Amino acid sequence: MAGGSATAAQRARAMRLYRALEKAWPDAACELVWTKPHELLVATILSAQSTDKAVNAASTTLFEAFPTAEAFAAASPADVEPLIATIGLFRNKARSVVESMQRVVEVYGGEVPPTMEDLLTLRGVARKTANVVLGNAFGINEGVVVDTHVMRLSWRFGLTDHEGRADRIEKDLMARFPRSRWTMLSHLLIFHGRYACKARNCTCGTHAVCRRYRVPGRCACDEA
Repeated sequence: MAGGSATAAQRARAMRLYRALEKAWPDAACELVWTKPHELLVATILSAQSTDKAVNAASTTLFEAFPTAEAFAAASPADVEPLIATIGLFRNKARSVVESMQRVVEVYGGEVPPTMEDLLTLRGVARKTANVVLGNAFGINEGVVVDTHVMRLSWRFGLTDHEGRADRIEKDLMARFPRSRWTMLSHLLIFHGRYACKARNCTCGTHAVCRRYRVPGRCACDEA
């Protein structure tokens, strides 16, 4: 996926924002709990339209029951469902987990593949999930994770003019920020979106980063 285009001024502003977010959120990181690449892949599949907190609450028992990719591959969705029933869309996700692990075992020898092309062949995996796995499990900056927080903040901070378009937003972010920063960029934006610049009841009026970088007219705060 090729990035979009950005001017020198846009790239310079983006890096000033990045440094401000680094200062505001020095502990920003992936909040899903995992120890092995296949666990991160499973947890990220489960996190779709759910919260990391809900996934983490279920994953401890899940990973104890299925400690390897091979264990997941040998299971049926019905075996997985009771352990993730507290997570939204758990039946579809159980099937995605089992079928993706079956392919990991059958095609990739039980090892999560470290390429975007291969990850996208797994059930339940789109670019966002693949970017999470590549960036956090393998240290590969293939793209930028664009979730609801990243979409919202990219619009509010003027990093894109494509509101709500994950594919176009990712290209804009890739153009504005150096490749080496892409994984951490998503962590910083997600932390700021979760704990400060929220969809509702945000702190844009008081948070230093928002006061400096938010584009007027792009946040509900402006309507208050």
